[in-house]
Amino acid sequence: MSFPATRLRRFRQTPILRRLVRETRLSADDLALPLFVCPGEGVARAVGSMPGVFQQSVDRVVETAREAFAEGIRAILLFGLPEHKDEVGSAAWSADGIVQRAVRALAREVPGLVKIVDVCFCEYTSHGHCGVLAAKPGEETTVDNDATLVNLARQSVSLAEAGADVIAPSDMMDGRVGAIRTALDAAGFSATPILSYAVKFASGFYGPFREAAESAPSFGDRRSYQMDPANGREAMREAALDVEEGADMLMVKPALPYLDILAGLRRRFDLPLAAYHVSGEYAMLKAAAERGWIDYDRVMMESLVAIRRAGADLIFTYCARDAARLLAEGWVE
Repeated sequence: MSFPATRLRRFRQTPILRRLVRETRLSADDLALPLFVCPGEGVARAVGSMPGVFQQSVDRVVETAREAFAEGIRAILLFGLPEHKDEVGSAAWSADGIVQRAVRALAREVPGLVKIVDVCFCEYTSHGHCGVLAAKPGEETTVDNDATLVNLARQSVSLAEAGADVIAPSDMMDGRVGAIRTALDAAGFSATPILSYAVKFASGFYGPFREAAESAPSFGDRRSYQMDPANGREAMREAALDVEEGADMLMVKPALPYLDILAGLRRRFDLPLAAYHVSGEYAMLKAAAERGWIDYDRVMMESLVAIRRAGADLIFTYCARDAARLLAEGWVE
């Protein structure tokens, strides 16, 4: 009788052996928690499609961030729900804007926390699109790329002035990284990094987010500026252009359906790489777990490890606190 020279199962026999040879490791340092900040005081409005996620007033966001920081989460991503919306989303660059107020409060109350701010207009415009609309005779209404760049720069400088640590443009306008970099440098914020949503697909996985951020477009969709899910080579071109324009970090969104893109970017670029484990991915985990179809902890941790294995240095996820608590308890799969 012959036996294989190498038995791969030998290191699979016990949890401690599996952990000894584990190739990919996850820690709370790898996670960032998205938060939705809204007007008011003492507000914590549950998002129906995202169990455990809330629209929160500044004071409650500070409380949540403080708790997450104590659990080992070192970074958050802020989205704002303004009191008033208009055609161009002007509340996004107000010195007293909702995210600006949250950034200042977090800097004061949770020192050491990395405050990453989303830069876009879908939450701020009355029509729900990510920039200034351009109406062309005989054509479908689209977003005016260059007019939007001007406003993205204004929003970015306003957020940097408030104390944002990282500017994260998610709008997918051509040239926005260069425009933002130029504006930040001119305003004295040359040290403020840009985390570009370099590869953001026109995905069906964003549905619950649009409830949380109240950002659903009032007409049409975003396929004219977000990427076609069928395209992989184009993703590399998008990322390369953002690197040329001065991006300091790149992001892929969504995460799990695009692990091939994430791995491709990891092979090609040496910049820090992020992935956004988006609302639809989170909501599916929660819904399946509520029905008893999956073990939430196990599948959640497996998902995050897969994103790390594909090459992400940082994962934006609504599961961040759940994962951090498990890791602190010595989670071993």
